[in-house]
Amino acid sequence: MTKQLSGYLLAALIAGASLHAQQPAASQPAQTQPAPPAPASTAPSAQAPPAQQPATGQEQTDVNAPTIRLGVNEVSLIFTVTNKHGEYVPNLQQSDFALLDDQKAPARVNSFHQQINLPLRVGVVIDASTSIRSRFQFEQQSATEFLLQVVKARSDRAFVMGFDVTPTVETDWTDNIDALEAGVNRLRPGGGTALFDAVYTACRDKLLSERGPEPVRKAMVLISDGDDNQSRAYLDDAIKMCERAETIVYAISTNWTPSRGKGDQVLTRLAEATGGQAFFPPSVEEMSKSFKSIEDELRSQYALTYTPADFKYNGAFRTIYLYCNDRRYQVRAKKGYFAPRQ
Repeated sequence: MTKQLSGYLLAALIAGASLHAQQPAASQPAQTQPAPPAPASTAPSAQAPPAQQPATGQEQTDVNAPTIRLGVNEVSLIFTVTNKHGEYVPNLQQSDFALLDDQKAPARVNSFHQQINLPLRVGVVIDASTSIRSRFQFEQQSATEFLLQVVKARSDRAFVMGFDVTPTVETDWTDNIDALEAGVNRLRPGGGTALFDAVYTACRDKLLSERGPEPVRKAMVLISDGDDNQSRAYLDDAIKMCERAETIVYAISTNWTPSRGKGDQVLTRLAEATGGQAFFPPSVEEMSKSFKSIEDELRSQYALTYTPADFKYNGAFRTIYLYCNDRRYQVRAKKGYFAPRQ
């Protein structure tokens, strides 16, 4: 069975090379119900030519890269590459990666950028339920420090949302650090925990609308113990809305116990499904290090845009499978996207 899957993927990738000279498929995406086409062990070898071939003048640039503009038939994919120690791997080339979209190599790869400096759109979503009362002040301090370090005036924007039984936007989209800090400081703990509702609402009402002809890095920093006891939405609903909003989730657990509970599993699933990461600081004092890791990652990412093959405007979920030909490195990216409807 493994040989069959390997052969299938290799055939799909080789087919992508011939599609390079053909007419672009069609359309721009949205985002995802996880269903990777095949495990990494069955993927084609590093010699496979496919999706790595540049369409036309392929660009490989640093933080001074020119503005990226998306065509109507393009998908924007932002991803992170780490080694076995979790360290970010810089200076990789387009030829170092292989890509499948809906189990097919893309018709063409239109651009590739290293360590991009795209505008940031970030939502800081803070659990303000009774269960985190004892460590709430540390959460506020760490979140404020993160916003001070990350949000750059005139290019980046952020919002602050707190939640207990219901989510509340304390500060709407802005690049004003004072306003964002005031929003964090207005939060007061109390009540139950409707985590899934908060994630769903933040993506639907705030992050989903942050879309235009130029790609941005959309991220949610979620601070919670992951224990939900009040939501109307389910975990899968929250994940699906994150995928539709093309938002990467970075979760910071406020569970300081040595054992990983159900809440930590929820946070891990949210993060992994969207191409993000879950952090489990051993103490409240260590929380700021988790924020620093998120900041470092947001400035150490790659981006490529491509035209998918055999695209259909049917609202279906299309899986994305991206891996590095050097198997010492791991790639974190969204699992897919929802095709738009005509």
